[in-house]
Amino acid sequence: MCSNCDYTIHGRHFHYGWDKSFEPAQRVAPGSTVFFECHDSSGGQLTATSTVADVSTLDFGRINPVTGPIYVEGAEPGDALKVTIEGFEPSGFGWTANIPGFGLLAEDFKDPALTLWRYDPATLGAAAFGAHGRVPLKPFAGTIGVAPAEPGHHSVVPPRRVGGNLDIRDLSAGTVLYLPVEVAGALFSVGDTHAAQGDGEVCGTAIESPMNVTLTLDLVKDARLKMPRFTTAGPVTRHLDARGYEVTTGVGPDLMTGARHAVADMVELLAGRYNLNPVDAYMLVSTCGDLRISEIVDMPNWVVSFYFPRIVFE
Repeated sequence: MCSNCDYTIHGRHFHYGWDKSFEPAQRVAPGSTVFFECHDSSGGQLTATSTVADVSTLDFGRINPVTGPIYVEGAEPGDALKVTIEGFEPSGFGWTANIPGFGLLAEDFKDPALTLWRYDPATLGAAAFGAHGRVPLKPFAGTIGVAPAEPGHHSVVPPRRVGGNLDIRDLSAGTVLYLPVEVAGALFSVGDTHAAQGDGEVCGTAIESPMNVTLTLDLVKDARLKMPRFTTAGPVTRHLDARGYEVTTGVGPDLMTGARHAVADMVELLAGRYNLNPVDAYMLVSTCGDLRISEIVDMPNWVVSFYFPRIVFE
């Protein structure tokens, strides 16, 4: 529990999707620091005792619950909500799954798979993967946003111009996020917390992990943002950089096809080198490998690269 927070929003105050008609869980003044109890993306459906059979029975109506919403006094359309990410209290448990029909290589991996993780929530030391792998951790909130202006209920799955399911690894402690406000009070919510993720979250899940989040909510009046933006407090990849990277590429006229080639080649490389089941390699790279657009100007072909940190196995 946060001793210096102005408010605590308990885990029972959650909702699915976005809707400007939702009643706020709390009204707060600009500048308030708020402690949120957040659920993992399965909404507690996957636990430390789950098996792969539980992946097939997931209720997608209960996916990605977010804690909130918070009404920020004085927030008006055209303002920006300034969200300072103060810190995280991780749970020590996480999971990664291959969910049939979901993920960048869904056509290649059609069967469910599940990896369960344990990590030290106090030290945040790297989480063990199999006998030899260790994934460095960097907690962040995958879903963080405000209500859109359009009336009705909107799915939480796709990211939006007002935030939502952004899955940006660098929305970690110390980062300041700015979200466009479209409705009175902003109606801010947060959830879908992760212990680690690679840029791209290529299998569709990362190390999904319930945890608590402390945020400070403030306003920038008349900011007129069109999309979210953020400022990091410092370097963003030093937890991965120490041993360098293995890199595969995809080259061609379509970025999505290039991304699939780059990831598929990395899965094949790791599976062969470390004697991994390919689906396990696929889930592993989703937690710590990074998709990058390396070149997008030399038409008709573009280059997508996939970086896997060697520190995981060294």
